[in-house]
Amino acid sequence: MRQRCENNRSQSYAHYGGKGIRICDEWLEYGSFRAWAMASGYSDNLTIDRVNSRGNYEPSNCEWVTRAENSRRMRTQYWRSMTCIA
Repeated sequence: MRQRCENNRSQSYAHYGGKGIRICDEWLEYGSFRAWAMASGYSDNLTIDRVNSRGNYEPSNCEWVTRAENSRRMRTQYWRSMTCIA
C-alpha cells in the first residue's frame, strides 16, 4: 500500500499515487494502522481493499477481503467503467 501510493519507482505507482490515491495521515504511523487492521478483521489470508476504488486508503474506505474477492471486484469495476464509456 505504501509503496504503490508513495514510491514513484514502484510498478504500481501510476495506478495509485500517480492518480492521487493517498494514505490517511493516521495510518502513516504503523501502530494506528495495525490497531485498525486488528479491529477490522485482519487475517494473513486477506488483503486490504478500498470500497470506493477512487477513494484513499483510510478507515472509512477500506476493508479486508480475500484475493479472489478483490479480483472479482477489479473485473466488475473494469466492466462497469467500460459500459459507461460505450
